[in-house]
Amino acid sequence: MKYFKRIFIVALMSLTVLSGCSLPGLGGGANDPVRITALNTSESQIMAHMLRLLIEHDTDGEIKPTIINNLGASTVQHNAIVNGDANMSSTRYSGTELTGPLGQDPIANSEEAMQVVQEEFQEQFDQKYFNSYGFDNSYAFMVTKETAEEYDLETVSDLEEHKDELELGVDSSWLNREGDGYPGFVDHYGFSFDTVRPMQIGLVYDALDNGSLDVSLGYTTDGRIASYDLVVLEDDKEFFPAYDTSALATDELLEEYPELVDIVGKLTGKISTEQMQQLNYKADGEGREPALVAEEYLEEHNYFEDEEGGR
Repeated sequence: MKYFKRIFIVALMSLTVLSGCSLPGLGGGANDPVRITALNTSESQIMAHMLRLLIEHDTDGEIKPTIINNLGASTVQHNAIVNGDANMSSTRYSGTELTGPLGQDPIANSEEAMQVVQEEFQEQFDQKYFNSYGFDNSYAFMVTKETAEEYDLETVSDLEEHKDELELGVDSSWLNREGDGYPGFVDHYGFSFDTVRPMQIGLVYDALDNGSLDVSLGYTTDGRIASYDLVVLEDDKEFFPAYDTSALATDELLEEYPELVDIVGKLTGKISTEQMQQLNYKADGEGREPALVAEEYLEEHNYFEDEEGGR
C-alpha cells in the first residue's frame, strides 16, 4: 500500500509541474532565487543537495536554494525549467537530453554528445548545460557472478548463445524506447531474447538477486551493483550512448547571480562513476538520507575550496 501511495504522489507532482503551476508543499515557491529539480532517485537527490549545500556554503548563506524533489522523469525536469517552476536541475543526462528535448539520434562518443547538448540547449532554450560531474550513468546489462561463471559471460555478445534460455528484466520505459531502447538493441546486436519482462527499474536488481531473472538492464552508477556483487557485461558493440551527468541552469538565473557559474563549476569532474555508485549505495543500501550523503562528501573534500573546477 505504501508503494502505491508513493507512486500516486510522484505522479501527482509530475502532473503539477507539467501544467506550469508552482509546486506546493515543497518548502519553497516561485519567488525563491534558486529552485533545483531532482528526480525520484537517490542519485539525483544527492546531487541536488550537493548543489544546494555548495551554493549555501560559497555564498555564506545569502542564497538558500529550494529543491523540487521526486520528479518522475527527465521530461518533467525539462518542462519545469521551461515553464518557470524551476531554474536549475541537479542531474541531466546527455544521452537522455539528445533523444528527448532535442529530438536527435543517440551519439556514442561522449565528448561529441556533450558538445551537441551544450550548444543546442544554449541556442534553443537559453540554458547553460554545465560540464559533467565526472560520472556516466549509462544503461548496462548485468548478471550475478554465478550466472556469469555458469554461462561464461563477459560481454553483451556472449548473451546471444543463451538468448532463448536466459530471462531478461528491463525498465518498462526502455522496452519501447526509440534509439537506444530494446528495438534499437535488437537491430544493433542482431538478436533478441525469448523472454523479456518489463518492470520498474528498482525491482530488477532484487529479481536478479533472488533468481527470478537471469539478466537485467540497470544503471552503471547504481549502488546495488556492489551490494549484490553483480557483474556488468561489457557493451562490446558500443550500443549504449553516453549518459554523462551534469547540472543545468537558466541564463536568466546566471545573469542575476553570476557567481553561480563558478560555484556549480567546482563540481566538474569531481565524482567518478565508481564514486557515485558508492554514494548511491549509502542511500539505497544503507538507508541514509541523500542530504547527509551529500554533506559528508562535500566536507570530505573541503567543499572543493582547494581544487580547481570547470564550467
